[in-house]
Amino acid sequence: MAPNERKSVTIPTLQTERLTLRGHRTGDFDFCFAMWSDPAVTRYIGGKPSTRQQSWMRMLTYIGHWSLLGFGYWAVEETSTGSFVGDLGFADYRRGAMPSLTGVPEMGWALAPAFHGRGYATEAGLAAIAWADAHFESPRTACLIDCENAPSMRLAEKFGYRTFERANYDGRPTFFLERVRA
Repeated sequence: MAPNERKSVTIPTLQTERLTLRGHRTGDFDFCFAMWSDPAVTRYIGGKPSTRQQSWMRMLTYIGHWSLLGFGYWAVEETSTGSFVGDLGFADYRRGAMPSLTGVPEMGWALAPAFHGRGYATEAGLAAIAWADAHFESPRTACLIDCENAPSMRLAEKFGYRTFERANYDGRPTFFLERVRA
């Protein structure tokens, strides 16, 4: 493929009662940046707000996952309003963490604070897990959660994740969780 050619990637769209999970678009960037530059969002994810460049690289990573691995993150939007709610999906970050999760799809999520407390993360996450159960060959997925992030731990447990290790990651105590499809 020539350097200026793009491979066409179809990112599945998932619908729930109130949400649409779809591929990211360039028009999402300002919303992504606003969310990822909010200290309330990044408190347990990296610990500091993202720059515009980091937010842009995050979106490119989401799209690149779909292109290279056949899975990735969706942009979550409120169907009735079209409002950008957050990001949610699966990735293989090849973190070099111990224990290693390389090759294991890691689930992750982040919602803009204006949408917290509405059950949107649960709704979107259950749709993503149903998609993963139907499409991943391996029955195992994982996630990493900062030990102080009680809301995300409760959400992970709703999704069926269980802690299998507690270790330091990026200098912070972190729960390593896994979910194995029945």
